[in-house]
Amino acid sequence: MATALHNLSDYDPAAVPSAKGMKFGIVVSEWNHNITGTLLQGAHDTLLKQGVKEEDILIKTVPGSFELIFGAAQMVKSGKVDAVIAIGCVIRGDTPHFDYICQGTTQGLAELNVTGDIPVIYGLLTCNNLQQAQDRAGGILGNKGDECAVDAIKMVDYRRKIRQ
Repeated sequence: MATALHNLSDYDPAAVPSAKGMKFGIVVSEWNHNITGTLLQGAHDTLLKQGVKEEDILIKTVPGSFELIFGAAQMVKSGKVDAVIAIGCVIRGDTPHFDYICQGTTQGLAELNVTGDIPVIYGLLTCNNLQQAQDRAGGILGNKGDECAVDAIKMVDYRRKIRQ
């Protein structure tokens, strides 16, 4: 569904499984920190609201969005988390760099999900301009970080249920 038709921060807390006892890693890009910092705050706050303890949230930064792949892979390998949320923001510029970073990061994070045993949540904003990013980072369209946290909780719950 297009984000314009759905606020990223809207969810029914009753429809989210209990997150008590779950552990989450958040790897966040330093690039476009004015956006990624807000996304991080949304994810962090939502995890806490859903019952995750502060000490069960591991937050690490990487320089840019492409480095989210390595950062997420290392968190998965650490065995310390039940899911990883990868947060970044790429804004289109004048060169094809945007396309390469978005495609590479998307492919890398997707590969971690296919080959790994821990869910990796895709929190990469790929926007044409700063306003689109701001709208999705606490602006009129909500906060993608909130949505990522809810997705992470649901995927950990899914993994636990499928293994029972």
